[in-house]
Amino acid sequence: MRSYPTNSSLAVGRILALTIITDGNVAPDEVEAMYRSRILQYVNLDELEFRQVLHELCNDLHATTTHGIAKLESGMIDQLLQEIEDENLRRKLLQAMWKIADADDWLSDGEAALLSRACISWDAGTNFQ
Repeated sequence: MRSYPTNSSLAVGRILALTIITDGNVAPDEVEAMYRSRILQYVNLDELEFRQVLHELCNDLHATTTHGIAKLESGMIDQLLQEIEDENLRRKLLQAMWKIADADDWLSDGEAALLSRACISWDAGTNFQ
């Protein structure tokens, strides 16, 4: 899995993309929720750049495929989440992730696991005051 600079728009974009695809598809409601959250504007990532990050994530995940199933271990998820160190950025990103996951009125196991890892990794219970 490629790495992006800490707190970069690309690192944020990848986490957003992961949130969108973790349930196995790119749901239009989830994509729309991401745009409505205005997180892309907050980190200065345009639509074309986001699509590129999404494409790169899919390529990276494809490289981990076993028998047609891509699996991203919790350690790798934690590594991606640690590319976001700024607490304000973490807070805004976590809010956007929840909006995305909730947009289609279905919280998949993958979305729940990702949101849980983000809350744990970012110590959201104590650091988001």
